[in-house]
Amino acid sequence: MRKLVLTCWLLLAAFSVFAQKPLKGMVKDASGKAVESVNVTLKDAEGNTINFTRTNKNGTFSIELKNDQIAGYKIEASSIGFKKLITTVTDIAKSYDLTLQPSETTLETVTVKNRPSLTARGDTLNYRTSDFADKQDRSIGDVLKKMPGVEVAEDGKISYNGKSISNLYVDGDNLLDDKYNIGTKNIPHGAVDKVQVIQNDQPIKMMRKNNMSDDVALNLVIKDEAKLKVMGDATVGAGMPNRFDENLTAMLFNKKLKFINNIKGNNIGSDPGGDLTAHNFSDYLKKLDNDKPSGLLSTGAAGVPSLPQSRYLFNKAGLINLNNLYKFNPDLQLRANISYLYDQRRQQYNKFSETYLPNQTIRYAETQSNAINPQKLRAQFNLNGNAEQYYLNNNLVVEYTPFKTTSGFVINNVAANQVLKQETFDLSNEFNYRKKLKSDDVINLYSYLNRTTQPETLNITPGLNADILNNGNSYLGLTQYIKLPTWYTNNYASFAFVKNNFVQTYKAGFNVQKQQLNSELYRTQNNQQTEPVTGSTVNDLDWLKTKLYTEATYEYTNDKLKAGISLPLSYNQINYSDALNQLDNRLNKLFINPALNVKYQTSTENYVTANYSFRNDLGGIDDVYRGTILKNYRSLFSNDAPIAESKTHNVGAGFNFRKAMQMLFANLTATYSDTELSTISAYNLSNNIQQKIVLPLNNHIRSLSLAANASKYLFSLKSTVNAGVSFAQSRYSQLQNNALLPFNTQTISYKAGIEAKLTNFINWSYNANFAITDNKAMIADGIETNFKQLRQQSSLAITTVRNVYLNLSAEHLFTRQSSQPDLKYLFADANMRYKWLKMKTDIEFGITNLTNIKSFDAIYLSANSLTTGTYYIPGRVAMLKATFNF
Repeated sequence: MRKLVLTCWLLLAAFSVFAQKPLKGMVKDASGKAVESVNVTLKDAEGNTINFTRTNKNGTFSIELKNDQIAGYKIEASSIGFKKLITTVTDIAKSYDLTLQPSETTLETVTVKNRPSLTARGDTLNYRTSDFADKQDRSIGDVLKKMPGVEVAEDGKISYNGKSISNLYVDGDNLLDDKYNIGTKNIPHGAVDKVQVIQNDQPIKMMRKNNMSDDVALNLVIKDEAKLKVMGDATVGAGMPNRFDENLTAMLFNKKLKFINNIKGNNIGSDPGGDLTAHNFSDYLKKLDNDKPSGLLSTGAAGVPSLPQSRYLFNKAGLINLNNLYKFNPDLQLRANISYLYDQRRQQYNKFSETYLPNQTIRYAETQSNAINPQKLRAQFNLNGNAEQYYLNNNLVVEYTPFKTTSGFVINNVAANQVLKQETFDLSNEFNYRKKLKSDDVINLYSYLNRTTQPETLNITPGLNADILNNGNSYLGLTQYIKLPTWYTNNYASFAFVKNNFVQTYKAGFNVQKQQLNSELYRTQNNQQTEPVTGSTVNDLDWLKTKLYTEATYEYTNDKLKAGISLPLSYNQINYSDALNQLDNRLNKLFINPALNVKYQTSTENYVTANYSFRNDLGGIDDVYRGTILKNYRSLFSNDAPIAESKTHNVGAGFNFRKAMQMLFANLTATYSDTELSTISAYNLSNNIQQKIVLPLNNHIRSLSLAANASKYLFSLKSTVNAGVSFAQSRYSQLQNNALLPFNTQTISYKAGIEAKLTNFINWSYNANFAITDNKAMIADGIETNFKQLRQQSSLAITTVRNVYLNLSAEHLFTRQSSQPDLKYLFADANMRYKWLKMKTDIEFGITNLTNIKSFDAIYLSANSLTTGTYYIPGRVAMLKATFNF
């Protein structure tokens, strides 16, 4: 037995020695002198990096091989001042002597002032990450904020020159599917060689020849050395009072396999669910054309203060977020995105609101204390085949979202408790297949299937508004039940005729939506007897909506001009009935919704756009139910109108300007819309309840918006500056207590900011936003209100001594409203971090909310109402964290 073990050990050792046999060689210059610090990379036949190293002071190198399968392997040697040399590996035992030739690059193209530079190639603009990164930065998200032309919002949404990005790719792959916050927060900036801005992004290969896309995407190009190993970090944090913050992230980005997997938990006001934000989800829902209410019940209009979420959130939350992509070959991949969020939140607020009506003012005084428990389990599996001759995409999504809120509240000195339970299950599959024929014409088949259930229950004790809901007698409570299951499918086939720069596409399809709304409002009497409030508080509504449609699209593109016109024609039929409410209606409508868009390249970098569209829309099931629903403790809603119809004209224009080499970016946009509605929401307000009923009445909503933005890198100051101004105006009508009031609302906003490198060891950032809002009722002696708010944010990052970083930040808010006292707040934070290089660990100590503000007052102003609220927020918090990087 001992001999057998010894033999196995010797065989294993021999195999290990053979598997790790090194590939050796030497690098010299043209004169025969050894060259030190040359990058030597070993790649396989497909161009995948197998291993890499650098030459020592004697010019020699040694690269470990995993096995002797070297067919197609090549050695690449590169160094500044020399041409790249590529040599084929033919023999493991051979010593490879490489001779580098001097680079022919002329002095005029050599950077001698350490100035950041951008390079452009076609529709792709390249930012070199190292040009904008500082020692204090951790993730690629920290660096993106400093790049001219790129804007990162507080929720993580990224825009380029005024346009939201459609996707964030990692080495060309769509790993995160629009939920890219986890990438910008966790991918180390040191692992990213460059950030590419891809204008006119078209991910479908066969459609790139006649590319009509106007999307903008970002691509993170990962360094070769970062592709060879699993990267990540682990954080352990504890603080006072009773705070914790834990995080574990692992990621890998090679040719075959990419993943970012993360588990985190905290109670410091950081919402892990932000990593699950799909920034373009609303646009995706519009394409699906599956209108359905997200939730009919609520616990009231608590709202949130106008602060960053981390300043007001009381939470205890955990998240598992797994994102994995495997490539079978360059044209076929499988992706799985699986996540589970568990959250416990607390919220306390006081609110006072006034609604100004002719000869009457309605007032509400409310307090509320909420315990909120949102959960979200989501699994998405995507199979994608993307080649020059075919495109296959199948997307399966399963989502389960239970949500519970328990609260105690007081409204106008009447106290009660409520419990809201919502439980949504959503299952969908989206299939898309395209095939290019020999003639370059394209066949496209599409199918989308969806099943949703969303039961809701609202329980309120004791019973409120007895004069309306219980004949003036006191009672124990109210319970509102709702079920709204939905089946939906959308299917079409299209054929595209491609000839030179001209594409004609003809589409035909259908969609079907089937829903059933069951709702009951029960009251519990003092003798424990439960009964429906009235017969008019029950719904048993069947809804069937079908659409047959065709569409002709004509597109032309060349080097300067892109133009497209779409002519969709649809036949819409809706049947809905509710025997309990004597409802049995149907609607048949034929619609044509034309759209036109033009993009003209005025120069290599600049272009103008123009667009027009006309759209007919029909309302949904929540527009037609007759039985009254208790939406929340002070709102009763119902309808007394046919299906809502709307007709909308949209027109827009824009100008995008850039000088990439000077790092100057600017954009101008203008949009106008006019929507004609066939119904209006009529509100009957009193000092204890509001009732809404939808009535047939034609009215308009007209909106105008103008915006101008600019961003510039100042080379002499090593700073990125940005500025912008916007104007928005809306005209609309409200029907309240039988008074029809036309309103005009105008808002002018200004913004400015700077990301500056003051010295080699001090960085400074500053952002300011100032908004002025005017509201006026367009009648004689009409109500007029004015609202101003200034928000300023600033931070200072200082390298005090080697590997010790100090960060100071502050946020100032100023609010003025003519009938209320001014509101002023100053928040401040401090953080000190030490990089323990030997242990690859960051140790940091931070204090947030140094001024220990524990309540925040806010003013909300609408057309004819004023709301003031006081929110209780976390006070001063101190945290000690250790982050190990691997």
